[in-house]
Amino acid sequence: MNATRPRGLTEPAADAAIDAACRNLRLPTMRGQFSELADAAARDQMTYRGFLAELLMAECDDRNRRRSERRIKAAGFPREKALRTFDFDANSAIDPAAIHTLASCDWVRKGLPLCLIGDSGTGKSHLLIALGTEAAMAGFRVKYVLATKLVNELVEAADEKLLTKTIARYGRVDLLCIDELGYMELDRRGAELLFQVLTEREEKNSMAIASNESFSKAHMFRRTCARQRRNFTGSTWRATSARTTP
Repeated sequence: MNATRPRGLTEPAADAAIDAACRNLRLPTMRGQFSELADAAARDQMTYRGFLAELLMAECDDRNRRRSERRIKAAGFPREKALRTFDFDANSAIDPAAIHTLASCDWVRKGLPLCLIGDSGTGKSHLLIALGTEAAMAGFRVKYVLATKLVNELVEAADEKLLTKTIARYGRVDLLCIDELGYMELDRRGAELLFQVLTEREEKNSMAIASNESFSKAHMFRRTCARQRRNFTGSTWRATSARTTP
């Protein structure tokens, strides 16, 4: 039998009851904002439904923000980079519209790969981290790793008979960002282990790779590509989204 709740609570009693209920239901944003929103609702003569909608939307927005923060932290980015801080003027040959199209994350949703190719210091890592961050904010599970670190981890896993488990772990994320591929030469074993990770993800989940080496002949990177090219006056970027025949 449910206990009968008294009606017509005083405001202090109502505040205490709301606070306790929000704690019990784990609604920290509503607990922190209900008093301010209630005062605003009274001033604006909002309906009960309108006030309830404001409270619920505030809670949902804050939860989404916290989830995004957790996904960004879990991705393991080495530093914070955003598209808004990328210097398109210094890389005038890259099309900002193409990059912002990539920021919509439709390619991640479709499981397509992305290659960022160019010389050192041309902004590949910035774009890789920024696009990975956009994907995390859009709700995708993202993991960032340096190519050499990934290969070392795979070699250790193979030695410890944990390779299958490690490859499966990298295969589960929605977007795997591999940075600095091609900067150090891999031995045959390392290359083969890395290839196993890439094969595990091919046509299943997305990869984004930053490299100073061309992937024009690698079938697993054939669908989406952002390339940097060097002219005689300096480093410039050209972004393309291209399909090639297998």
